[in-house]
Amino acid sequence: MTKILVDGIEVDAPGEFTLLQACEAAGAEIPRFCYHERLSIAGNCRMCLVEVKGGPPKPQASCAMSVKDLRPGPNGAPPEIFTKSPMVKKAREGVMEFLLVNHPLDCPICDQGGECDLQDQALMFGGDSSRYHENKRAVEDKFIGPLVKTEMTRCIHCTRCVRFTAEVAGTGDMGAIGRGEDMEITTYLQSAMTSELQGNVADLCPVGALLPKPQNFRARPWEYQKTETIDVMDALGSNIRIDSRGREVIRILPRVNDLVNEEWISDKTRQIVDGLKTQRLDRPYLRENGRLRPASWQEALAAVANKVRATEPGRMGALVGDLSAVEEIFALKLLMEQLGVKNIDCRQDGSKLDPANGRASYLFNATVAGIEHADALLIVGSNPRKEAPVLNARIRKRWLAGNFKIALVGERDDLTYDYDYLGAGAESLLNFIQNARPLGKLLVIVGQGALARQDGGAILSLAAQAAQKLGGVGPEWNGFSVLQTAAARVGALDLGFVPGAGGLDAAAMSKGGALDVLFNLGADEASIEPGAFVVYVGTHGDRGAHRADVILPGAAYTEKSGIYANTEGRVQLASRVVFPPGEAREDWAIFRALSGALGQPLPFDSLAALRKKLFEAYPHFARIDQIAAGEPGQIGALAAHPAVALRDPLSNVIKDFYLTNPIARASAVMADCSALAQGRLTQAAE
Repeated sequence: MTKILVDGIEVDAPGEFTLLQACEAAGAEIPRFCYHERLSIAGNCRMCLVEVKGGPPKPQASCAMSVKDLRPGPNGAPPEIFTKSPMVKKAREGVMEFLLVNHPLDCPICDQGGECDLQDQALMFGGDSSRYHENKRAVEDKFIGPLVKTEMTRCIHCTRCVRFTAEVAGTGDMGAIGRGEDMEITTYLQSAMTSELQGNVADLCPVGALLPKPQNFRARPWEYQKTETIDVMDALGSNIRIDSRGREVIRILPRVNDLVNEEWISDKTRQIVDGLKTQRLDRPYLRENGRLRPASWQEALAAVANKVRATEPGRMGALVGDLSAVEEIFALKLLMEQLGVKNIDCRQDGSKLDPANGRASYLFNATVAGIEHADALLIVGSNPRKEAPVLNARIRKRWLAGNFKIALVGERDDLTYDYDYLGAGAESLLNFIQNARPLGKLLVIVGQGALARQDGGAILSLAAQAAQKLGGVGPEWNGFSVLQTAAARVGALDLGFVPGAGGLDAAAMSKGGALDVLFNLGADEASIEPGAFVVYVGTHGDRGAHRADVILPGAAYTEKSGIYANTEGRVQLASRVVFPPGEAREDWAIFRALSGALGQPLPFDSLAALRKKLFEAYPHFARIDQIAAGEPGQIGALAAHPAVALRDPLSNVIKDFYLTNPIARASAVMADCSALAQGRLTQAAE
């Protein structure tokens, strides 16, 4: 630690700190445009100038100078930095004047107005008039995709977007062309960006040059009601803030959580906003003579109750989808227990995960933040870039730090970092286990491409063997990690929502004639064959609603308060942002009403009472933002299971990143992104 003085305030700062960080540690506010703590240092906006006593007789860019570069004063006195001296004030005002030379006066029509860094700094350091009387520079707008709108005349060349696509996203989509006054920020040949994280450049842009295109001219920042909640588009559980106006969700932004998503979110998380109000189910429906007709709640519940009373428990079943909160899954489980139903399943994709093997067998045990402490990585049957783009950015971050070998078994793809390709099938994994030597803290990521197949249990056991033999499991490190793709999966497995003794799994329940009554809680990816009477509780007119005999409209994740457990087992609480449309109700309340219609009311009448029952039965759900870790010994038991795998190559489960759930499939913006992605795949194949 180095002792320095900042505006007369003494502070101890590490030598690797920049002067900007040291000044902020002392409580001084340093303006900046190009500097960002998660990106490399560019030092090209010069707004962060400070005066260094004993240094060169000119202002210094505080972002580009380290504490260790400072020289002590006379007689060993601590180095001094001034952030409010006349020299600094004059220098910053000069920089601001240069920045505003070509910047258009668009504030009244700019979507960045009200939350614009340039606007805020101009208020502090800008003059009341301009000395520049020449023509302002203008730049043509570029097409860089359906998610980001460009107004490049406003660009101040901070290069945050360039550094983000190169360093975090790993695609290098953006760069600079031209020199001097002709310099422009653009994509290669003005093509659309290819990253699944591209929307973050709009958050990074300190001016209004890059803006979220779908929200263009929708509202002003001060009109929003801001709600902090959790994302459910993948199993990472990114922390987000949802801005709404009235009863409508307008935009979704990331929140900072260094343990989960840092400050990034995927494009699907950010821009499924229009899907939340399109093709919504807002009233109950009954199927009569092959056609669905609107019905009242009493009529729909009575029809379900009559059918249930006439059916034996062994001929009934329940499926849980990927977006359900813990509360409604728990309510559905209680209802099935009251009815004596053992045919229940939350693994609509056919995954072979089983809570009987212990919690460690289906968690991302290394934790998301733990990726940065791994020494090597083995990916089995997964494409993290499509299954969890923000987690993939964390892997890339560790890879950029160096000394991090990565190997892949499964389908080859561009993951934004280099890796050794071992092969496509289980035999490649077996060869690796037999021939490789211990690799330090090995991180083994097992994806649903390895688990959602007939021999998924065998491949899971082989992956556990790899972790056991090669340094993946030890006293201080559990690197055996399952990457889930469904936000509801870990919570449902914790609740034991899998078939009881002699019960049918999702694949068996979906076959024609297997059941007479099937409760479908948002399982829109399951292909349910004709035969059963299907009661669908969901939000959108997707595959589940098309197959349903009774539709009971539920609430989307933005319309209810719910608990979710992410892929690492972290329990997080999602908050209600707006209310469900029309006659739709929260899912747990639907099951409570249905139990009343059956004459067997569930033991709760409110969400608080339901959560009390939940916490009594499963105490770890009460510990919000904490992880109940799995036992490392469970990995050893899993590795000891007999493993006979097929020779079929492993394939990734997500073929189209943008259309993985009913909300995304209802979004026109996601449809545009999907069309562009599929077009690129077609061109690559040709």
